[in-house]
Amino acid sequence: MHKTHTPIEVRYQETDQMGVVYHANYLVWFEIGRTKYIESLGLSYMDMENSHIVSPVVDAQISFRKPVHYGEKATVETWLDTYDGLRTVYGYNIKKENGELAVSGTTKHVIVHKETFRPMSLRKAFPDWHEAYLQQLNGDA
Repeated sequence: MHKTHTPIEVRYQETDQMGVVYHANYLVWFEIGRTKYIESLGLSYMDMENSHIVSPVVDAQISFRKPVHYGEKATVETWLDTYDGLRTVYGYNIKKENGELAVSGTTKHVIVHKETFRPMSLRKAFPDWHEAYLQQLNGDA
């Protein structure tokens, strides 16, 4: 299974008064990892958005195991968890620099037209994305 590993340096503004990363920032880190994962497949959100299509998060699951602190380095590990032609689920692990798992989770996405927010089939609208995702699920890449 293809995974990307995106380094993150914890910035002061991402933490609370205890110096711990504020929980909502992990979702931002998920997005950073997801974007790098998509780019690693030769795909681009910008190309999708230039076609007036966006990919909102429709569900997010997150589990907190260990805090990440200001000044630490972390890595976002990202992979394609499931895909059915309409819905795409990405998986994430955020690991501390010592390798400890700090946070894990998933985000589920659909694609919609930017103006109407009507759901669309990724399989039909972006066949290159569809093929790349099928290859990932089949272990062909």
